[in-house]
Amino acid sequence: MSTTAPQLPSALHFTAPPPGLEPRVDFTLAAIEGATGLFSLTAADATVRLFVLDAAAHLPDYAPRPDPADVERLGTAAPSVLVVVNPGTQSTVNLAAPILLNAGTGACLQVILEGPQWPLRAPLNAA
Repeated sequence: MSTTAPQLPSALHFTAPPPGLEPRVDFTLAAIEGATGLFSLTAADATVRLFVLDAAAHLPDYAPRPDPADVERLGTAAPSVLVVVNPGTQSTVNLAAPILLNAGTGACLQVILEGPQWPLRAPLNAA
């Protein structure tokens, strides 16, 4: 996975709808002003908005190993990795279902990782 934070595209197209967001596949990624590496991910029909975090910028020890076939579908050997943020008094991130992103094309895919080392709600510590 990518360890540097490349410029991320604003238009994202999921190769398969993200789990729970079917049938949506087209989204806009917009940086949150004043919060490096934090983005809003909004469906093209504006019915869904999530917050996602650039894992390379905030989770340097996070090294998921998705299925090589999933990575190949994106057309890049080193996808950027985004994780969904669950905002709250103690914000958490979903490490079990990262979004893999080809920063050059905007193609992306949310994958489900197996294993107890990938919590759904890992505490997000302030930088």
